[in-house]
Amino acid sequence: MAANSAYLSHPFKTSVISSSLAIAMGLSLAPQAMADDSELANIERLEVHGQQTENRNTLGSAENLLKGQGVDFSEAGGVSALPILNGMMGDRIKVLVDGADITASCANQMNPPLSYISANQVTTAEVIAGVSPVSAGGDNIAGVIKVSSLNPKFGESDSIKWNSGDISTGYRSVSDTLLLGTNATVASKNISLSYQGAYEDANSYKDGNGDKVIDTLYRAQNHALTAAWRDETQQVAIKLTHQNIPFQGFANQYMDMTDNKSYGALARYQLKLDDDGEFSAQFNWHGVKHEMGFFTPEKTGKMPMNTEGDDYSYQLHWRLPIGDDSTLLIGQEFYSYHLDDVWPAVPGTMMAPNDYININDGERRRAAVYGEWQQDLSPSWWLSAGVRFEYVTTNTGEVQAYSDMPMMGMPNMDAAAAQAFNEMDRERNDDLIDATLLARYQLSANQQLEFGLARKNRAPNLYERYSWGRGTMATTMIGWYGDGNGYVGNPDLKPETAHTLSAAYKYNGDSWQVSTTAWYTTVTDYIDAEVIGSFNRTSSADGKRNILQFTNLDANLYGARFNALYQFAETSTGKWQVLGKVNVTRGERDEGNEPLYQIKPLQTELALQHQLGNWENSLSWQWVATKDRVDDRRLENETDSYSLLNLNSSMKWQDLTVTFAVNNLFDSYYELPLGGVSVAEFKADNTNGFKQIAGAGRSFELSASYAF
Repeated sequence: MAANSAYLSHPFKTSVISSSLAIAMGLSLAPQAMADDSELANIERLEVHGQQTENRNTLGSAENLLKGQGVDFSEAGGVSALPILNGMMGDRIKVLVDGADITASCANQMNPPLSYISANQVTTAEVIAGVSPVSAGGDNIAGVIKVSSLNPKFGESDSIKWNSGDISTGYRSVSDTLLLGTNATVASKNISLSYQGAYEDANSYKDGNGDKVIDTLYRAQNHALTAAWRDETQQVAIKLTHQNIPFQGFANQYMDMTDNKSYGALARYQLKLDDDGEFSAQFNWHGVKHEMGFFTPEKTGKMPMNTEGDDYSYQLHWRLPIGDDSTLLIGQEFYSYHLDDVWPAVPGTMMAPNDYININDGERRRAAVYGEWQQDLSPSWWLSAGVRFEYVTTNTGEVQAYSDMPMMGMPNMDAAAAQAFNEMDRERNDDLIDATLLARYQLSANQQLEFGLARKNRAPNLYERYSWGRGTMATTMIGWYGDGNGYVGNPDLKPETAHTLSAAYKYNGDSWQVSTTAWYTTVTDYIDAEVIGSFNRTSSADGKRNILQFTNLDANLYGARFNALYQFAETSTGKWQVLGKVNVTRGERDEGNEPLYQIKPLQTELALQHQLGNWENSLSWQWVATKDRVDDRRLENETDSYSLLNLNSSMKWQDLTVTFAVNNLFDSYYELPLGGVSVAEFKADNTNGFKQIAGAGRSFELSASYAF
């Protein structure tokens, strides 16, 4: 059975790619969820075998698995940070959780896809930055992140018996955080039943000066049940999920999350065809009820916002070998998303007498087909080419403001905007055509060149198109940028079209491992924002913020990454290595070369690593340059350069693993270049304007995991 169905079961692993092209080529060798370990031999990865993890970041949010692997994050809530790839954030990245496309159902994207899965639930994590094959996913221009927890484990006996399990706990001093996680599986040769659970409770953390970074507290739990059956050629798996976040603070937003309950169901069928072909079919549903408001004295207010969203989708994928050297990947996919966003009236205030209807029966549907051809041209050359077509349609119903009457003797801007919005034809249709060309050349047994060229597209989301309010309060409820500004939608937005060129070099020697990647992206109709007004709730000029409307313009982004690992000694004291990383990204508007928002400054990392048997240690130094290229339209803050020293030590003894870490060893104060401004601090004391959110101070962290 194992020989015939290697793709149906493989050990626990976390696979993360540092080179965008290496990932893209590796992924294109097999459709999603069917990758055989031998087919991924050329992909750099961090492997963890069995249920016992050796990764110190197996508890907490899934972002902890991705931060050290080239994914940046726009800080938001404790489990809801938005990923950034190649200088692009949010919906420009396609995030797939167990192959399902989950949409952020919130005007501030407080519940992005990665918030629905915890690190201890992740069995594989794959990052495809920039040039991604069309089989990896569409409706994105920055790349694809795939995280999966669906990896059924089967036993050796005919009857169902205990298979494996683990329990983990952790603590972080800087935020008084408690973390818990567990996994358990019972299985036979043909049946597998498993449970995965995670819990996290955190107070607001402290910065390097010992001051509380207010409104950063949260609590979250995730649960998943999986049942699977298999025989010699096929496998069926069903997974049910539930998440409950009773509260989550968002220091860089005007609102907080006061409840987020979601349920999901997934069914996957895999079939091994003749001549080593493969077929997979997957059906997904995910529903969420999301509430925003205020729950903590660290940021007070009185205003509810209720959102309900449902994602339905299916994917059909075929992998068809053509001769000995060619493979054809074809697929057909459909995605349907429904959204209702209503802000209940607050009697006795200006937010009455009506409910404010922001998105009414909003719909976004995507139908996609793709074909991808792969060919071994020679022992040295490998080539892949693919085309993907998507038809995207969006629409929404009529809306209403809190009131149709003038506001304090002034014209009611929201009432007028609602009337104009209701009178227009709101349906929009977009055609998206993606095309990719990937090539790999084997210079020698340990040297490889990779090249990629891609055209990729993304259609606007519902909030970018249909957020219609014009008043200050209404506009400041829209936007996932953490900048304190207000945003207005634009029904006539065009899809973004990106052309990306990427090149990479990899060397794997006895003592040295080196990889470097350079990329350039030009985006036509990049969805940015133009200033249409401003507001100031204080008497100080530092309290000014802008009102912006989403608009299309052209932009250019480019950058390079360099990673090197050198093993300089292996003696009786253990194996000693030095790791170095350099990452630089630039992004600017085509007209005037104005900087784009939230582009990370130059970042470097140097780490000394040591391993002696099952004892592993790391001392890493991270330096981030001054951020002085900022987006004036969004009133983005500059940030000073800073450096952090982090210490980590992990010991495995039989089935027990204990990890001790000290992050920000010298308790340095620094501001997060991608963190946005502290709206919570501004509301508490507006005399200092909108200050950048500070990073976490020194944190002593202890975790333990026991496998059984």
